[in-house]
Amino acid sequence: MFRPSATAQLELAGTLARNTDNEENVMNYHGLVKRLDLPAGWMPPAELEYDDIRARAISRADNDDDVQGINASIELIRRTRGGNWPTEPVSADFNYVDEVWHECEFREGDSFTYAVYDSRGHYLGCCYLYPMGRRTPLTEELLKYDVDVSWWVTPGAYERGYYAKLHAALRHWIERAFPFTKAYYSNAEIPELPG
Repeated sequence: MFRPSATAQLELAGTLARNTDNEENVMNYHGLVKRLDLPAGWMPPAELEYDDIRARAISRADNDDDVQGINASIELIRRTRGGNWPTEPVSADFNYVDEVWHECEFREGDSFTYAVYDSRGHYLGCCYLYPMGRRTPLTEELLKYDVDVSWWVTPGAYERGYYAKLHAALRHWIERAFPFTKAYYSNAEIPELPG
């Protein structure tokens, strides 16, 4: 089955959504999402390692750790990752449904979410590889990026430097384990890279 590239899909959608009231004919990207453009047959890594950080495709098995981590980190997530989630503590049932959704998205190649642990098995947080326009509203400037990368860690992990370490790990993984060429790191707080 023919499937146009993500850029071609956006160009077509943008053509249909042009603002005809503006003489400059400015593109209106509101509500559009640029699908991840993945090579045919490419499979995402289910597990990733970097230094003492371990990431695995999030699943229902991570629910207890994830619920505790989210609920302990609401203010920190809002400050560092940005965005409007979470607004309140999550329940195990609500989060379970969210994790099933992430599992389906991962399997279909629509997005990739990982639960993050240290090498001793302590939960650190989560990281997300989303299509452009899903988390951050799409603009003409953002069209040049092919994936939206974001992450968060628990307060204890933040205090131990894992927020910056996970940022470095994500840069490493994007470069070596994924087919993306230009990642957009959308967190509100972006740590400086060493060296």
